[in-house]
Parts: sequence; C-alpha cells; structure tokens
Amino acid sequence: MMNRITLIILFLVFNFDVIIGQDQASYVNPFIGTSNYGATYPGPIAPRGMVSISPFNVAGSKNLPLEKDSQWLSTPYVHENTFLTGFSQVNLSGVGCPDLGVILLMPTTGQVETNHLKYGSTYSNEVAKAGYYSSTIDKYNVKGEFTTSTRVGVSRFTFPKGQSNILLNLGLGLTNEEGSMVKVISPTEIEGMRSVGSFCYNSPEAAYPVYFVAKFSKPADTFGVWKKPAKHEGVEAKWMTYNGKPRLMKQATKMVVGDSIGTYFTYKFDKTETVEVKIGISYVSIDNARENLQKETDNKSFDSVYEETHTKWNNLLSRIKVEGSSEDDKIIFYTALYHTLIHPNILNDFNGEYPEINRGKIGKTEDTRYTVFSLWDTYRNLHQLMSLVYPQQQSDMIKSMLDMYGENGWLPKWELNSTETFTMVGDPASIVIADTYLKGIQDFDIKKAYEAMLKSADQIENNPLRPELKDYIEKGYVTTDNEGSVSKTEEYNVADYSIALLAKELGEKEDYERFKKRSISYRKLFDKNLNLLRPRNSNGSWHEPFNPEAGANFTKNIGFIEGNAWQYAFMVPHDINGLKKLMGGNKAFTNQLRMVFDTNQFDMANEPDIAYPYLFNYVKGEEWRSQKLVNKLVRKYFQNKPDGLPGNDDTGTMSAWLVYSMMGIYPISPGSPEYTITSPMFDKITIQLDSKYYKKKQLVIEREGKSKGKINKILLDKTKHKSYFITHDKLINSNKLRIILGNHF
Repeated sequence: MMNRITLIILFLVFNFDVIIGQDQASYVNPFIGTSNYGATYPGPIAPRGMVSISPFNVAGSKNLPLEKDSQWLSTPYVHENTFLTGFSQVNLSGVGCPDLGVILLMPTTGQVETNHLKYGSTYSNEVAKAGYYSSTIDKYNVKGEFTTSTRVGVSRFTFPKGQSNILLNLGLGLTNEEGSMVKVISPTEIEGMRSVGSFCYNSPEAAYPVYFVAKFSKPADTFGVWKKPAKHEGVEAKWMTYNGKPRLMKQATKMVVGDSIGTYFTYKFDKTETVEVKIGISYVSIDNARENLQKETDNKSFDSVYEETHTKWNNLLSRIKVEGSSEDDKIIFYTALYHTLIHPNILNDFNGEYPEINRGKIGKTEDTRYTVFSLWDTYRNLHQLMSLVYPQQQSDMIKSMLDMYGENGWLPKWELNSTETFTMVGDPASIVIADTYLKGIQDFDIKKAYEAMLKSADQIENNPLRPELKDYIEKGYVTTDNEGSVSKTEEYNVADYSIALLAKELGEKEDYERFKKRSISYRKLFDKNLNLLRPRNSNGSWHEPFNPEAGANFTKNIGFIEGNAWQYAFMVPHDINGLKKLMGGNKAFTNQLRMVFDTNQFDMANEPDIAYPYLFNYVKGEEWRSQKLVNKLVRKYFQNKPDGLPGNDDTGTMSAWLVYSMMGIYPISPGSPEYTITSPMFDKITIQLDSKYYKKKQLVIEREGKSKGKINKILLDKTKHKSYFITHDKLINSNKLRIILGNHF
C-alpha cells in the first residue's frame, strides 16, 4: 500500500509543472499594454465578449475633468494614473480613438456624493487575470471584484460596516456623444440607455444606444436618481436645487433623461457585507439586455461565472501549446494571443438579434454577428491567425462582413457596433475575404463576396471605400489632390492583388489579368533617384517640396497616412521581387531595407512597415538578418510589464505580430496564402487544427539547436525544405516543421 501511495505522490510531484502548464489562461497578464499608449485595459472580458469591465482612471484629480471633446483618450485605464472614478461596462481594447467606456459602477461609503471628482479614490492591491480583476478602493476600504460572461458584467463589492452606496454614473465616458436614460424598477433592479458613438470624431448621425439592465443581489434600503444641473439662457431649470448642485430624487421610479445622470443604491450594514451587481448589455433593446442577463447569469454566483469564463479562455488559448523558453516568454505569448481574441467581438444578443449597419433595423443571425472591424490594422496578420487557429470564428467574421454588404451595399472599412466610421484608408475587407477563401475556409457565399469586392474595386461614383478611384484607374495612382496619395495607391494595389488571386481561383481569367496589372501601378510613383515612392500631382509631375522623413509620428505629409516615405517604401508585399528590380537588384534592395532600420525610420507600432523585418528573406544569403532582427524587436518591444507593447495594440494587430514571430512563421503577403519562416522562440509549438476545415489534427513547429543561433536547416516532416517561404496548404498538411539552428549570428 505504501509503495502505491509513494508512486502516486512521485507522479504528482514530477508532473506538477505539466499539470499547471495545461492552464494556458494562467499565463495571461492583462496589465501588458496598459502603459506606453498600448490602450489595453486590465479588466475582465469573455472571449470575443460584448461586455468588458475596466477600472476607469482617466478622469480625476491629476487629470483634467473628462468632458466632451476635452481630451483625446482612447482607453479607460492608464497604468500610471491613480485616481479611480468607477468601473465601465463596455470598452474597446487597443484602439486609437475614443468611444464607449460608459455605464460606470462605483462603490462608496458614507453620504451619497455624485461628483466624480469628489467621490473618486485611489486604489491598491490590483489583481488581473483572464476573466477577473480586483482592487481595493482605498478611500472607502471596499474590495471590488469583477468578471464577465459574454453579454453580462458581474461585479462583487465587499463593504465594511456602516452606510454603503453603489453609484451608477451615466455621465462619464470616453464617447463624444451625450444623452442617457435611466429608470429604477425596484430596490434590486435598474434599466436604462447610454448614447455613444462619433468614433474619431465622426458625424453626429453615427450615435447609437447601449441598453442595460442592472440587478443587485441585495435590495437597497434607499435609492434614488441624480441629474446634473443644466442651464438655459443663463437660467437654471426649475427642477434644479437652489445652489446649483445635482438634484437627488429619492425613491424615484420615473424615467429620467439627461446628459449627466445616474442612480444610487444605499445600504446600511451592521457588519461586513457583500453585494453582487449583474449588468446585462444589448445594442438592440432593454428587453434583450434583460434576457441576456437572465440567460447567461441567472442563478449563477460570481465565482461560477468566473469559472466558466476562465474555462472558455483556457480552451481557446490551449489551441496553441508552447514548450521551452522562459516563463516571461510564455506570459507575453499567451497575453498576446488573449489580446487577439478580444476584437472583433460579438454584437448579437442571446436571441440572435443585432442592429443592422446604418439602417435602423434589427437583424437576426443563427451564427455569430461580429463587430469592431479595425481592418486597416487587422488585415495584415490578425485574420490570418484566426484562419489558422480559429477558422470557425474567421468564417463567421466573413459572414458578418457579407451581411453588412447586404444591409448597406458596401463591405466594412472600419465598422464599430453597426456604424461605419470610414476611418483610415484602403479596401481592406477584400484582402481578408480573399485570404480566408484561399486558405480553404469556404463555407460562405463566395459569389456574393466576389460581387462585393468588384463593386468596391470598380464603382467610380459614390464609392466610400475607394473615393479616389477615378484617378487611380486612369493614371495608376492617387494624385496629390487627395491627402495620403501614395499610401492610398499602395493600399489599393494590395487589395487589387488579392482580388486577382481570388479571380484566378474562381476561373475569372479576365479579372485576374486586369487586377494583377492594376496591383503594380505603384511603380509609377517610384523615384529611382531616391529609391523611394513619392507623390505625384495630377499633371504627372513630382510633388514639391518633398521630405521623405515627414509624415511619421502624425506629422503632415500629403503623400502618406500615418507614416513617411521610408515607412511606406516597401509596403508592396505582393510585389517585392518587382520592387527589387526597381531598386536595382538584391544588393540595392538590401541596402535600402537596412537603411530603414539603421536610421531609425522603422516604427514597430506602425502597420505599414510591420512586415519589414521579414523582407530580408527575399534575398538569398541575407535571411539571417530577418532572424536576428525579429528576435531583437521582440526582446525590445514586447515585455511582461505594463509598457510591454510598442504602442497601440490596434485591436490585436501588434499582438498577432508577436504570436506569429514567436512561432517562427509570418503571413508575409496579405491575401496570399503563404508564410515566411524565421527562428521560433520556443522549443516546440503545437497548434491544434480544426477538423472541420483541416485534415490534420495538429501542426507542430520545433526548434533544435542553440536558441540564439541562425537557421541552419529547415525540415518539413523528414524532407529538407529549401525555401524560407511555405504555402498555407503545404504547412497545414504536414505533421512537423523543424527549424534547426546553428551558430550564433
């Protein structure tokens, strides 16, 4: 008996790390990216969740009071800030413009105070995990804990003895819109609406409602509604209090409407007590918000909701299992993978209903309606990662795009909660659709998709995706009559190449030839004296004066959008071999590419040049530069700390770059089903493949040799692979990609 017990104990001891290692979600550190403008938040969200909870610390004593249009804040939380004014229930992760960050819960004690600058507090003891966040609100000695299901935020507050309050503030937020409604239904329930929208300061008609229902685990002893003072022609409204402070309407159960309103629930505890608050969210109606709450969290405790969400995270993150390397490497890897699974996120309610895009109608889906398509960012790598690891999600994302086309006549450009923001440039949805289909994910209406792609590529008049199409088709480039002329030309080229590839696959030979020819028109903007692309005027002359370095860091350059001539010099991923010839061959190409890095023109946080570290793979004998450079960039910019992202995560794009880079492959040319190869940063990576789309159960990538050595040999299964490029089809139909490293660089 003792021998058997001893063996069991030894088994558990020696396999403890293996057992713990199976919980990939435990490696997630949500604080990564909450500094250095990463624009992530540490609060909980379920995978692709509609609801997320974040501590809101960007309006307080050390910051200007947060008012409409007063600041450019795209995140509810900055790690260095210390003044908490609540916990917002709907948020965006890794975006560069303000929106959402609304419906703030805040626990307080003592007398009710409704001014956030007065009731706000410092906080401490922060804990953040996948699906969970907690902290202590110092001023009140209250512990706040938070978790979420897909459509419901769950908060748990532990109060000390005495009077305690839970405030629901509808006045604060990151959105540039105003207007809200609230109604207390009972001492345990509140319902309401908050208007949001105008992402990147778009037009007011982009405003839309977020509906909510809040349920409390304990009935309030007293409750009420407040409304901020409003003035009309210098005279205060009649309902206002005499001194101009917000009026507290006690025990009010009538609907209240206004710009800065809120509710308070007050308790008088004779000992330490805990109150749970569940807030269901919907973009359709209050009834749907209530149903979401009931279906997802009714009769479930805080702990059971967290356990379910943690399990969901672990199941998805476990699709990729890594072995070897350091704990920090695993943390930054799985946190990056976690960030790629936040957006695009679910828009439809539990019953399948969702607001149709720009139509004011309610649609219904049997699949999943996704939203937050930051496509100028994500077309470069995030959707390729979804196709490889989460193809069912990617398929539903394509179906969502096609539904949008059916609803408003155009594919999305930068869609947010069924509003089209038209942010950034190009025609990125076409690239994502082609890339997805060519990777074998084909369970969507390809006829409808191809029709939509041709419309955006060919319709000259009233084209919101390619407004400069007339000049582009006639001249081959966008002229300086339009800002960002070079950038737009390159973006249209990439989209046209993707359409060409899909046309070829579908047997549309004429379209293939036409779009392939269009895809290389950037060559007309190539200045051989500079070995750079530069803007041309409508008469064909070069634009003067021209400063190749202008345009970076949001400075102005008429030819470029969010970048300069150096950062766009190689942004023709579909025609790198053609670009090499323009530059004068391999040596000139290599020297010019090295110049980008040697003169600090490369911007790790900038999408146009995000693939540049891999471009040395196009020159035989120079591939080691890509291996060394990618490793260096990962170590420099991606770390296990709040400023461990190079900048804005761009709804997971920077994180997707890291995931691929650490695995040793990268989707080098968006739209083309191909990867380029570099050195993996783990000994073994096992990717679980979805049997619905792929024949093999898994793909294994192994690293052998010195971890900092350059690639000596590449083996696909047992056969030597003689290229630093590999097609998607060949990769997923093999068992193992072995990358053997030799000596140091």
